[in-house]
Amino acid sequence: MKKWTLIVAGALVVLILAVQVFGTTIPVDHVATSRAVFAQSPEAVYDAVADHANGTAWRTGLSKVERLDDRNGRAVWREETEFGPMTIRVDVAQRPSLYVTTIADEELPFGGSWTYTFEPVGEGADAGCLLTIKEEGFVKPAIFRFLSRYVFGYNATKDRYMHDLGRKFGEEITPEHVEAGG
Repeated sequence: MKKWTLIVAGALVVLILAVQVFGTTIPVDHVATSRAVFAQSPEAVYDAVADHANGTAWRTGLSKVERLDDRNGRAVWREETEFGPMTIRVDVAQRPSLYVTTIADEELPFGGSWTYTFEPVGEGADAGCLLTIKEEGFVKPAIFRFLSRYVFGYNATKDRYMHDLGRKFGEEITPEHVEAGG
């Protein structure tokens, strides 16, 4: 039994070292873009995205949102998620077409920005909104870069966000990946 325990432990060490070494070959920076169509107006989708204070009502894994003091005239929020606390700064707020947020925690091992664009699609009763979210991010630790790229995928968080937003509106959303790489 002891022999098998040593073999398994050794294999795990080799696996972790391999992931670490392979992770160093993955760029720190990445860009990933997803989009989805909502059966709501751009204004309605924009308002839901920009309403951080009520995000706990519809976002999976978001347990608390706290409004912080503005920084250089920009709105700042602290979100408590299953991954821990994260401070978000609003860089651009141009209702109903553009919204840009940035992770404002420099001590985190990851960061970047999300650029939301809201475009009208269709006409009349079929009018809706094409929401595009472009993530320009970075992941510092090599192991996390490997996991982000090959296990979770660069679009996982955006896809979950869009699914949650769709549920808020009573819709089933299927995000499309426009680009992902780093």
